[in-house]
Amino acid sequence: MLRLAFLCGCVAAAIAASSQEILRTEWEAFKSQHNKAYSSHVEELLRFKIFTENTLLVAKHNAKYAKGLVSYKLAMNKFGDLLPHEFAKMVNGYRGKQNKEQRPTFIPPANLNDSSLPTTVDWRKKGAVTPVKNQGQCGSCWAFSTTGSLEGQHFRKTGKLVSLSEQNLVDCSDDFGNQGCNGGLMDNGFQYIKANGGIDTEESHPYTAQDGDCKFKKADVGATDAGFVDIQQGSEDDLKKAVATVGPVSVAIDASHGSFQLYSQGVYDEPDCSSSQLDHGVLTVGYGVKNGKKYWLVKNSWGGDWGDNGYILMSRDKDNQCGIASSASYPLV
Repeated sequence: MLRLAFLCGCVAAAIAASSQEILRTEWEAFKSQHNKAYSSHVEELLRFKIFTENTLLVAKHNAKYAKGLVSYKLAMNKFGDLLPHEFAKMVNGYRGKQNKEQRPTFIPPANLNDSSLPTTVDWRKKGAVTPVKNQGQCGSCWAFSTTGSLEGQHFRKTGKLVSLSEQNLVDCSDDFGNQGCNGGLMDNGFQYIKANGGIDTEESHPYTAQDGDCKFKKADVGATDAGFVDIQQGSEDDLKKAVATVGPVSVAIDASHGSFQLYSQGVYDEPDCSSSQLDHGVLTVGYGVKNGKKYWLVKNSWGGDWGDNGYILMSRDKDNQCGIASSASYPLV
């Protein structure tokens, strides 16, 4: 009996040692792949501990996915050595509306009902969406959401898809309530573009992922707007109608959860998501149904190596989950 217990203990120790060895190998590969460098040995130990915990989180969640208990998968990515609150502070820069003045509101056509709308919409297939961009370690998500919506509306009006300058917004729209890499609001961005007489192209005013001096040039304007329209707060029905008939729509969401940070594929469904505590600006470019689950097709600004090639499918018609319809708007062109 004692011999059996001894053997079991040896096996358990061997398994634990093997697991640690595998984790160390994955950790070295993670650092190499994402060019990670830490300021001290102590910090690296902390980051390895977080990486280990996130690896376990991914494994446990994906085991549930394999059994059909959840509708989306997680994967280790470049944010795997960050705690959720660190991650949110680094990349989530949406700052909600500071005032309650009357704003133009989207009014769906009277003859438009759910049965007359397409079951699936994807504005990428119509040429209205630029490639996924990367905001880097700057809380400028609001700027990418702003440009994405305007890029879509400009395409619909002119037939030309022009990549617009987020850096122009980051550096130049402070007077309209935005704070560059410290956050902002899409509607403020639309207001700046209207008052400024346009926004520069990405090519003429490239992104740097940091605050800088305003270098707007009138000769480099790529698009203009005449204001913006808000969609009725909390109405996924109106958001669907707008996406179907108008084009890509700027939205704000709650992206504060580890499940969002490490999202990989499938229809994201996070019961703990808030519909009012919003921290991240993104772009809704379509909707549809996958494996019986309704979704919003959402373009993020964390690069093509995050999520599903830079996109996420977010639950649709689930009580405005993550606030997808709480602060939606698009520019008038």
